[in-house]
Amino acid sequence: MSTGSNAVRHGYTKVDGHRIFYREAGRADAPAVLLPHGYPCSSYEFRDLMPALADRWRLVAPDFPGFGYSDTPEDFDYSFDGYARFLAKFADGAGLQRYVLYLHDYGSQIGLRLAIQAPERIAGLIIQNGDIYADTLGPKYEGLLRHFEHPNAESRWQLVDAVSEQGYREEFLNDVGPDVAERIPPDLWTLHWNLTTSQRAKIAVALMEGLKENLEWFPKYQAYLREHTPPTLIVWGPRDGYMPEASARAYLRDLPQAQLHLLDDGGHWLLETHLQEVSVLVRRFLDTLA
Repeated sequence: MSTGSNAVRHGYTKVDGHRIFYREAGRADAPAVLLPHGYPCSSYEFRDLMPALADRWRLVAPDFPGFGYSDTPEDFDYSFDGYARFLAKFADGAGLQRYVLYLHDYGSQIGLRLAIQAPERIAGLIIQNGDIYADTLGPKYEGLLRHFEHPNAESRWQLVDAVSEQGYREEFLNDVGPDVAERIPPDLWTLHWNLTTSQRAKIAVALMEGLKENLEWFPKYQAYLREHTPPTLIVWGPRDGYMPEASARAYLRDLPQAQLHLLDDGGHWLLETHLQEVSVLVRRFLDTLA
């Protein structure tokens, strides 16, 4: 239970004239952690982690344009590059000069593009189920990879069909066992589905298709890690059909000094199912950076 000093605050700011929702916790002068969210979620995924750490750190989590409570502008570049540029401007507007990046799902690739742009600003990385190694992709990627190789109307329809309440439910439950699945609240898929307009559904499909170009960036992400060797915590749920245990261990190729923690029965959404364990690991890691 959070006290008033570490409770999450909610607000809006403007980035390039667009109204952007964000969550924030902690003192304005505390060391910062920037938390870009994944798909099909929003800053909502960090709602419980933020107060757990806000006694010592400033945590800031925006909703990307086209997600959560932020605007869905017509003139925004809904690509991984576009989101990385947005994240850089949001960080500047929030006064974040140096920060730890929490990398999860799509947020991992967007965040790493941001890190490549401004490596001097990155104090460390927390990586939680975010993939950047093509040879370790899990079986749930197979349909998407087939679509990239031989795109057709049927394979694209499968992407369109995945942007649905049932599709979101499957994304959040992923491959965890029944006992862990019980800890994942249905609020996740009902909330985010209710926020998905027809325009946002098209954006989501385009982002899935944009993963093809993103795969070509994987070597660039790896090169950044090798060159800059940021202090890194890897905390991972291996019950993940997209990003299994091998995807976590692959990071050690480029960051052999990274801390790796596998939460064996956890999956893609550890902050819903293993919040206490993740909070302890993150706190210990951040203490080493203080």
